[in-house]
Amino acid sequence: MKALLCTGFGPPESLVIREVERIAPAAGKVVIAVRACGINFPDALIIENKYQFKPELPFSPGGEVAGVITAVGAGVQGWLVGDEVIAFLLWGGLAEEVATDAGNLMPKPEGMSFEEAAGFLVAYGTAFHALCDRGGLKAGETLLVLGAAGGVGTAAIQIGKGLGARVIAATSSETKNNLCRDLGADACIDYSTGDMKGELRELTRNEGVNMVFDPVGGPISEVALRSIAWKGRYMVLGFASGEIPKIPLNLVLLKGAAIIGVFWGAFFDRDAGERAAHLAGLRNLYDRGLVHPHISAVYPLTEAAQAIRDLRDRRATGKVVVTIT
Repeated sequence: MKALLCTGFGPPESLVIREVERIAPAAGKVVIAVRACGINFPDALIIENKYQFKPELPFSPGGEVAGVITAVGAGVQGWLVGDEVIAFLLWGGLAEEVATDAGNLMPKPEGMSFEEAAGFLVAYGTAFHALCDRGGLKAGETLLVLGAAGGVGTAAIQIGKGLGARVIAATSSETKNNLCRDLGADACIDYSTGDMKGELRELTRNEGVNMVFDPVGGPISEVALRSIAWKGRYMVLGFASGEIPKIPLNLVLLKGAAIIGVFWGAFFDRDAGERAAHLAGLRNLYDRGLVHPHISAVYPLTEAAQAIRDLRDRRATGKVVVTIT
């Protein structure tokens, strides 16, 4: 079978497509014929050895797939050959086949395309975990989404609106803001040219935002924190800007605020008892029509390196997906 391989740590352009051996299912695992693989920011980090998980070389990047089960290992219950599934992986998804623990699966919703399914679990799971499981967002609260045109940002807009919050989207261009408006954002800020603090003060009538959703980091993080309301919650999801901000902790004290870390992958792996309820909550949002993955670009496997590069350089909006078979 064909796979996109990282044979030595480096940029996306160093990735190569090779023939590798087909996979036999080990106990507790299933083999999936991958139809589509979602591209996420950790894919760009893991191939440069900058991610917290360090796979042995060679390996295929790609941590989120949709496809069809082709084999079931010993001891697996509840899954059959032919089932259409979505799976969360750490790596391995940019290949024609992948093996994963049965606990990492969820059924692909009927009517959802494989491309949409490959862009659903990680982004929407992350946003749902941040806003609901960790942050307790309530109807009527104001949510500020940084990096709002990205994969998790677009998910946060839809989920925030589905929960009854007022959503303010912040991006780096008016084009991206137009996408956020189309997805339901109540107001938008272009933080590359505007006075974000002043605009937030005006939009919230000096009351501040109840929750900040931050997958970006960098200099805008402190501006957002300074704009948070009393007892606000600041959700830390990642650092797509490449800069981990140094936050003045006196701001947290003065605002009576909470800074909350959101690591969906670790939650999904560690909290098996809560995983089923979490996945059911995600499925409920989709079935009610409150969320719909925004797929901005679909690439073939031969152009998967370019897909990672486009995401790494923040040229993509919504979700970027690679089709496999």
